Amino acid sequence: MKTKEWFTDWFNTPYYHILYKDRNDADAQLFMTNITEFLALPRTTHILDLPCGKGRHSVYLNSLGYKVTGGDLAENSITKAKVFENDTLKFKVHDMREPFNNSYDAIFNLFTSFGYFEDDKEDLLILENIKNGLKNKGYFVFDFLNVELVKRNLVASETKIVEDITFNITREIKDGFIIKTINFFADDEHRSYTERVKYLDEAKIRAYFHKVGFTIENTFGNYHLNTFDVNNSNRLIFVAR
Repeated sequence: MKTKEWFTDWFNTPYYHILYKDRNDADAQLFMTNITEFLALPRTTHILDLPCGKGRHSVYLNSLGYKVTGGDLAENSITKAKVFENDTLKFKVHDMREPFNNSYDAIFNLFTSFGYFEDDKEDLLILENIKNGLKNKGYFVFDFLNVELVKRNLVASETKIVEDITFNITREIKDGFIIKTINFFADDEHRSYTERVKYLDEAKIRAYFHKVGFTIENTFGNYHLNTFDVNNSNRLIFVAR
């Protein structure tokens, strides 16, 4: 039995979904349209969206005609996603550190859903599981933040009021992690959660990919699929096989 990590608690709370309720679906849809067209994925493609959250990418990919499976560790998110299920769209609770029972034509890891763990071995295990879960010549799309830009533009503290909840948010880079601490009062109780994402620059991620045997075919810096520029790009996107 694994010990509880920050994401196990935070992603499963209703407050996580409240804080991020206004995430930009247009950006997500733009990226999914552009990347599937760039890869020229046939409509017979079976895509695994991992982790899928409440399914915003999965639902849109399915609307483009793809068979999609969404997997996420947070039962709360999967419960919300399951209302969108149909014959070619399924959701299930899945820990990325566990191997897959199926093999997929493409696996998408989107919106900085990686680098949660202290030990590099766990990050490498996830990549190995993804590689082993792909069919021969299957595509892996990896969408991470550009840590260099985050470091330069770090907002140390801010306050957001969403649905009458005042979220006090602080950010720092410490011990190799980008750390966001979220404090708020809700339902008669003070609550505090932390998000921790490993400070992974391009060289470190490339080393990870090389170690598990992935070949990186393309590198992009945003959802328009422009070239990655370490000084200006807000995303670091790899396409690997």
